[in-house]
Amino acid sequence: MQEYYYELTITPSAYFELFGDFLADTLPVGFEERDGSFIVRSEDDLETMSWGVEQFKEALEQALGETIGLDLELKKEKNSDWVKSYQESITPIEIGPFYIHPTWDQPKEGMYNIMIDPALAFGTGHHPTTAACLEAIASEVKEDDEVADIGCGSGILGIAAAKLGAEVDACDTDPVSVANTLENAEVNGVAFREIWEGSAAGTQRKYDVVIANIVADVLVFIAGDLKRLLKDEGTLVLSGILDKYEDKVLQAYADCTIVKRIQREEWVTLVVSNKGK
Repeated sequence: MQEYYYELTITPSAYFELFGDFLADTLPVGFEERDGSFIVRSEDDLETMSWGVEQFKEALEQALGETIGLDLELKKEKNSDWVKSYQESITPIEIGPFYIHPTWDQPKEGMYNIMIDPALAFGTGHHPTTAACLEAIASEVKEDDEVADIGCGSGILGIAAAKLGAEVDACDTDPVSVANTLENAEVNGVAFREIWEGSAAGTQRKYDVVIANIVADVLVFIAGDLKRLLKDEGTLVLSGILDKYEDKVLQAYADCTIVKRIQREEWVTLVVSNKGK
């Protein structure tokens, strides 16, 4: 253990969840949420991460057409065993037939156990969008289904589908997420049929179920690609939708049938089908 570590405190004035999603998608380490702030700790200098958060804020301002306040505080601290303390604060979670737990905890008998360490990437089951997607996967994915996880993050959703006996492909535009997905799949004793760095446009296959836990604007932008991936009577699981943006997503998928709507806190997950369309 090094003598010092770096601590970056990130306090946005608004869109806390979007900043959290950004950090979870890009950080190779875990982070803490406390009193409206995110706290990132690493033995590596976090100045580059600080710059990345500032760039994300500017991109978000441009997309939303409004000003967002952001306070960034970077400190160098004397090291202690904060990693162990952080690990001890992470509790397993049960969602439908799935039991999600870190590698240092024990599996639960009679459930589909998924081991995900929070320090690897976004997607430990605790975020409402991930939990809702797992709920949808439990009801929609059947053995031998062909499934695509678009924007796979930590790989948790694809791993859950594979645990149910599906043949799973996955992709992410972030190479760190692709690497983490492969690592998590190996830890969980499953294998993806195909995984690539890139978007939904990177495959010509057709799927029974396509899962996209991203954000509303991206779901709207890639609606054509996602619908193209569906087999006849296929199903889309669309998540990462703040409820105030639900209407714009519904408009983009108006040619689909709404099968199920799941809301957890302010986040909405839509299960839609091209059946009968």
